[in-house]
Parts: sequence; C-alpha cells; structure tokens
Amino acid sequence: MKKRLLGISLTVVMMLSLAAGCSGVGESGDEGARETSAEASDPAKEEKKELTKVTLNEVAHSIFYAPMYVAIEEGYFEEEGIELDLVCGFGADKTMTAVISGEADIGFMGSEASIYTYNEGATDYVVNFAQLTQRAGNFLVAREEMPDFTWENLKGTNVLGGRKGGMPQMVFEYILRKNGIDPAADLEIDQNIDFGSTAAAFAEGQGDFTVEFEPGATSLENEGKGYVVASLGTDSGYVPYTAFSAKQSYIEENPEIIQGVTNALQKGMDYVQSHTPEEIAEVIEPQFTETDLETITTIVTRYYDQDTWKENLIFEEESFELLQDILEEAGELTERAPYEDLVTTEYAENAAE
Repeated sequence: MKKRLLGISLTVVMMLSLAAGCSGVGESGDEGARETSAEASDPAKEEKKELTKVTLNEVAHSIFYAPMYVAIEEGYFEEEGIELDLVCGFGADKTMTAVISGEADIGFMGSEASIYTYNEGATDYVVNFAQLTQRAGNFLVAREEMPDFTWENLKGTNVLGGRKGGMPQMVFEYILRKNGIDPAADLEIDQNIDFGSTAAAFAEGQGDFTVEFEPGATSLENEGKGYVVASLGTDSGYVPYTAFSAKQSYIEENPEIIQGVTNALQKGMDYVQSHTPEEIAEVIEPQFTETDLETITTIVTRYYDQDTWKENLIFEEESFELLQDILEEAGELTERAPYEDLVTTEYAENAAE
C-alpha cells in the first residue's frame, strides 16, 4: 500500500487517550484536599501521567493489521509507557507526508514508500524498523466458484485491478509474470476505478474478476456476488508488505520510544501466534464497530491460514531485496536503495529476545 501506494478506504480515524487522573470531590474542602493528595501519591496514576504521547499514522485501518490492534486493545503500548494516538492516512502518500512533515512520529505503510522518498533525495529519510505483514493481503474474486482455478484462467479476461505503482497492483503483476502471463498483452486490467470502489463496481457487473482487500472480498461472497478463487498473499510468496518507519532523526533522538513501540508490537505478534482466529477477532472487535464479529472472524481466519503475520518484526535483507525486485519488474524503480540505510533491525531484535 504506497503512494506511491494505495490506500484502503476503510474510514476509521482513531485517538486512544488515557486519563491521567480522576476527579474526587469530598463533602468538605478538607476531604477534597485529602483525596487530591492521595491521588497524587497513587503510583498507578503517576504512571499514567508519565505516558509519552506518540502519533502513529497508518496507511489504512484494516483487519489485515490485526497484531497492531491486539497490542492496542490489550494495553501493550501503555505497558511500554506510550499513549498511542492512531490516525488513518488513507494512502501511503499521505502517511509518508505526515511523517516527513513531523505531523506524525511514526508511519505504518508499505516500505516501498521509503525507497521512493530515499531515491528522490530526501536528506532526513524514513527508516523501517519493524515489519508487520509478510504476505499480500488481497484476494482474486471471480463471478462463480472455480475450485480448479489457475492463473491461466485470466487470459483474455477483464480484471478490476489497482493503481499503477501501488503495491497491490505490482504484486498482482508479479504473480502473473511468475505464471508466464504478460500483464499488458494477455488480459485487460482496469485501473480506472478508485480502490475503495472496485467491489461495488464488480457487484454491479463490471469485470470478470476483481482484486480485493478485505472486507471487500468477504462482502462479495456474503452477498453472493463473487467468490474468492485465489490468494495473492499465498501465490506471491513472502513479501514485506507493510512496515513501521520513522525519520532518521526521530529514531536517533527517541530510541526509547522506538523500542517501546516495537516491544508493544512484538507482544501483539506473540498474541496472534498463540491464539485462535476466534480469540483474535474478539480482541480486535472494538476497532471495527462497523463489522460484525462473524465477519471479522472470517477475515482473521483467512489471513491467519495464509501465514500473514511474522513471528517477529525483523525486516530481513532478503525480503527487502525481493521488494525491490518487484518494483523493478513493475517499472517503478529507477535505482535500488541500500538495505543498510533504509532498514534497522536493532529494535526488532531486542523485542524478539
């Protein structure tokens, strides 16, 4: 997701705030003073007052990022002394702009965005410090069930695709090429529909297939308007789809915050590795009030079964180079960026210990 990358139109903008104290008023001024004094000496309340506010801009609000929401709902950020202000950027270009401008402390988006800004000459460039997802999060939806589907079935068809230069579209083309299919000559890919509108367009009769993120894919199935026939995450292999990043200067000046954020995220990763999709869905349900629990569970299960989430947050060099291979094949990369400049594994390694 990257914008150069695309944003999933799930409209949730959130702020998670912790109350630093409570207001106790006694029947007399002296009682009120005693209560106030007691509150001031309460270690728990003192701990809350010491939380550091960190603004995190996410590219989209999606069940695809379940470990992060587990960390929020289970209080792991507070355990690390962080009051998280979560803001939805609705696109990697907007998320990156927020980070570069200082509006956000940390960005969560496709790491190709960091490559683009680095190659454009940014001096205080953005560095990736924690990888969350290791597979693509979108699915190929057909108009009918196709239990024997192969990618060859797409030849001569019309597919509703993603924005040029966006990670979903580039991964889709990467899979096609892996299967001997020319994205430009062997099928027609419609890239003129806004990302958040492809499911609706498909439901209204446009295209033979559509590439959908959740909850679009499940919604089409629930409505009897489409059927998931392939997972791009499964067929593309392990790809560093999303990562957490911050400006070089912010990381250097705030190593304890970066470590705290990474620790909280690792706890979220540990949770999804040791719990069932049903348990994960129940924990993150408050993050998706517009979606019923059964649908959340279905989507979590789909991502769980395809091994979407890493056991740790370490962004390996092999994954970074694969990402650049995909960008090159898509014609979106003018020069390869150095892994050692754009990735630090220090914090993820510490969190994994």
